[in-house]
Amino acid sequence: MAIAKAERLMNLALCLLGTRRPLSKRELRQSIEAYLEAGSDDSFNRMFERDKDDLRELGLVIETVESLDGEVGYLARRDSNRLPPITLDAEEAAALGLAAKVWQQARLAGAASGALQKLRAAGLPEEVDPYEPHSALEPRIPVHEAAFEPLMLACRDRRPVVFDYRKANAAQPEARHVEPWALECWRGHWYLAGFDRDRGAERVFRLSRITGKVRSRGARFTAPVPDVVTVRETVASWAGETADRSALIRLRTGAGYPLRAKATSVRELVDGWDELEIPYGHGLDAWLVEFGPDVVVLEPAELRADVVDRLRAVAKG
Repeated sequence: MAIAKAERLMNLALCLLGTRRPLSKRELRQSIEAYLEAGSDDSFNRMFERDKDDLRELGLVIETVESLDGEVGYLARRDSNRLPPITLDAEEAAALGLAAKVWQQARLAGAASGALQKLRAAGLPEEVDPYEPHSALEPRIPVHEAAFEPLMLACRDRRPVVFDYRKANAAQPEARHVEPWALECWRGHWYLAGFDRDRGAERVFRLSRITGKVRSRGARFTAPVPDVVTVRETVASWAGETADRSALIRLRTGAGYPLRAKATSVRELVDGWDELEIPYGHGLDAWLVEFGPDVVVLEPAELRADVVDRLRAVAKG
């Protein structure tokens, strides 16, 4: 099915690029075999409109022209669909090459290699080899989560998705209906920002907590996509990175190294525990729950209550 659609789109693009005058839907249907095989006029019209939208989304400029007798025609002028020559200096070529190299150990390796070949054809100097094994720079973005690729495509295509998500304080995952906006890597973890339809608000999801398959939905977005999606700032705020208060906790000796790295002070106790002062911000209670019995909150009282409530919810299942 994917090959048939790609061939149909290619044939439609060639027809629109190869004509000197606008072609009506009737003429296009007679020129493309897949359209001739459409069972009815309604089926053809739906197929043609989808194909036209897909080509426009891919970047093809398609003009709609109405003739004197009122018939609507379509064409794609070559001068409107021709890219200017691409010239790259050595520094620009090296930067783009390194950007392609970033994905060689990830799911976008094939796309990155294809993009690099296009850069070569467009003027990437042959002496610039971003895959040189002895390069001083070895950029890598690890992508281990199976949800990354379908979510990346959903962000690109503006398609709502459904997935099962397990919160830090929940024993079982629950279905989330999300309009995905952007993916971003922060401190070694991938996060998705989007509009949560069930909660009617923006949410950020950690990909490692998505279970099962990501399923696409055919409906369109219902909420506007912001011009700037601040994934890192949101996650940092939830993790207490922008905290203006402190919390006092007891941490079992030899455990909780991420907490120790954030601590502003550490005091050793004599009973196998340490006392830590850490930044306190939104979401700290959910993070502390992840350390289970290795953490005891001393103060403030509201943080201790929030952690206890979360632990009870997990215990109840």
